[in-house]
Amino acid sequence: MAMVDNKIITLLTVVGQGSYTKAAKALNLTQPAVSHHIRQLEEELGIKIFQKEKKELIPTEEGETLIKYAHRLTAVSRSALQAIEDSRTNATHLNIGTTHTVGENLISYVLATYCNQHPDVHINIVTDSIKNIYDKMSLYELDLAIVEGVLPGSRFRTLLLDTDYLCLIVSPKHRFATRPSILLSELKSEKLILRPSTAGTRMLFENSLMSNGETIRNFNVMMELDNVSMIKNLVAADLGVSVVAHTACREEEREGRLVVVPIENAKMTRDINIIYQPDFSYVSVPDELRRIYNSIY
Repeated sequence: MAMVDNKIITLLTVVGQGSYTKAAKALNLTQPAVSHHIRQLEEELGIKIFQKEKKELIPTEEGETLIKYAHRLTAVSRSALQAIEDSRTNATHLNIGTTHTVGENLISYVLATYCNQHPDVHINIVTDSIKNIYDKMSLYELDLAIVEGVLPGSRFRTLLLDTDYLCLIVSPKHRFATRPSILLSELKSEKLILRPSTAGTRMLFENSLMSNGETIRNFNVMMELDNVSMIKNLVAADLGVSVVAHTACREEEREGRLVVVPIENAKMTRDINIIYQPDFSYVSVPDELRRIYNSIY
């Protein structure tokens, strides 16, 4: 990380490790050296980075601002060094973020196809919540992302990839499997296996409940887990039912391992978007990914 001042590296290590002692060990420095780096930063900028009266390291308001831009600085530095190396080797490295449902079911095929068509491209996939994906985009830790929905006020460019919807999935053995549709009220007697409350699909489901005068508290949420594949396996084993994105269960539906049952009067649609920085260097990539996606799906 030759482009970044050592004091910045020390600061981010202190933040990441949670203490000067642990940071010193991670950096192979003495604790006084770590403290000296932090004092130098404070003197150069005329600020206090941490609240001194606290036993734990809590950044001040100015410290939070410095840490945010320090993350961005290191990410931009890494990208610059990678771009220079890529120009030497005629290669392209891309860091691409995906939300959990998209990452597990759609984009891996699309990105693998893209890499096969462009042998000089190397892709690193990061799967996370939509909020964390946006945070990483803001810090330039990701080049682009494929996500469900768009956060309000986003400054990124957006390209619509597809429109998805949430659906009820049940085992072929389940009593709903032969039904053309069910009422929302009928779900109250079922054991629900859902994504965590912070997941985008879960929030969309709860918003749909609210629009129908219901709340998740009126339903039996037997289990919450942030693993779409495990949710599908449990439902296929008839251990519960779930509400997931339709794109997440297309293959299982085709193979007959899961049955999709419409819920009457429950509109749960959501866009799948490619988002990228306005100054993204590889402007053809989003359009190519959409072309590949449309050819597969």
